[in-house]
Amino acid sequence: MGRFEGKVAVVTGAGAGIGKACALAIARGGGRVVVADIDGSAAIACTAQIAAEAGHALPIAMDIADEQAVAALFETAERHFGGVDLLVNNASAMHLTPRDRAILDLDLAVWDQTMATNLRGTLLCCRQAIPRMIARGGGAIVNMSSCQGLSGDTAQTSYAASKAAMNMLSASLATQYGHAQIRCNAVAPGLIMTERLLAKLDECMQRHLRRHQLLQRVGRPEDVAALVAFLLSADAAFITGQVVCIDGGMLAHVPTYADGGNSCAARPAGDTESATAARC
Repeated sequence: MGRFEGKVAVVTGAGAGIGKACALAIARGGGRVVVADIDGSAAIACTAQIAAEAGHALPIAMDIADEQAVAALFETAERHFGGVDLLVNNASAMHLTPRDRAILDLDLAVWDQTMATNLRGTLLCCRQAIPRMIARGGGAIVNMSSCQGLSGDTAQTSYAASKAAMNMLSASLATQYGHAQIRCNAVAPGLIMTERLLAKLDECMQRHLRRHQLLQRVGRPEDVAALVAFLLSADAAFITGQVVCIDGGMLAHVPTYADGGNSCAARPAGDTESATAARC
């Protein structure tokens, strides 16, 4: 039997990227998955892939910033599959990030819309999931945070603040409902090269980010999905209230790492780029 046999999962933002990888991982573990995404065609495509692998999934087009749509999502999940055991809050307002600037340059509408989706939308999903999990004897929730919620940046002000708040929301949920056998953890990805991110980053920025990876590659959606699946599973039965980074070591090193650290010996083996070369 798969580790999610008999379990019902709701995954938001599951039409592509990390969310899709999470939905596939749960389905491959025997779980039944509600594939929710604001892009209905993407949700249908993900569901079709799950079905092609003999899995069970239901696509739903919805916006997690809409309270009524969130309620309908969980009502449909319960009606179709009998309840909810697992929740992955992955949906976020990524379309706003190009306009998410430094504080003095920030359009407050971007702030409000980012919070409405990333933070309030996550809260709405949790509020719908918790009673249903209690009715089934417990459950597990993973909230998709970000390394940008753990470190400052020159832009992405709204996104970073929403993800930092999500970390505390996760700790609060774990504290308040642990007695009901509900676990909640946050996952903080670093550089995960989804198709959407690849389209946004020019070659110069890609080189810059790769230089700060301690491992000799960037992350993949499947890397995050493997961590999420572990945290949802019985293998993580004693893990709750945590923020788990999956960033290739990007936040683990001193700022001078990519320029050789404190000695030339610190350069990664086989790195031919000079520590004194011009950086873009």
